[in-house]
Amino acid sequence: MHPFMSAGFALLPENMKSPAAMGMLHAIGMQESRFLHRRQIRGPARGFWQFEKAGIAGVLNHPASAVTIRRILVGMRYGVDVDESYAAIEHNDALACCYARLLLWTIPEPLPGPDEPEKGWRQYLAAWNPGRPKPETWDGYFREAQRLSMSGTWK
Repeated sequence: MHPFMSAGFALLPENMKSPAAMGMLHAIGMQESRFLHRRQIRGPARGFWQFEKAGIAGVLNHPASAVTIRRILVGMRYGVDVDESYAAIEHNDALACCYARLLLWTIPEPLPGPDEPEKGWRQYLAAWNPGRPKPETWDGYFREAQRLSMSGTWK
């Protein structure tokens, strides 16, 4: 696992930590930015998971994620504010990881298993609502991320 993902997961409650969650976050990060771009090329999104302000606001205000993200923000000495979080996730990868995990937490169905890339794709589309989805790259990213997370490589 990327060190910043370990740091982000350390801030989350135990029930949000799992190999499936790590795998999904890795697959989504690869799909969104390849973990190369913290600022969207020719676009407004920020962080490796490419959040826009609406996504930040959604996590801050959703009943399933609001308490946790607010606790994390206060603990990191940030204000509970869309604009402040939006600016912070461009440079604070652990915080961006928390936002990404909490966005997935707002989906009411269980995360996909290692052999369910289609379910992972549906959840990614539902949570991220990408402007230009690229289904042709998803399966490879998903399978590699799940393989790594299930092998214990990311513990």
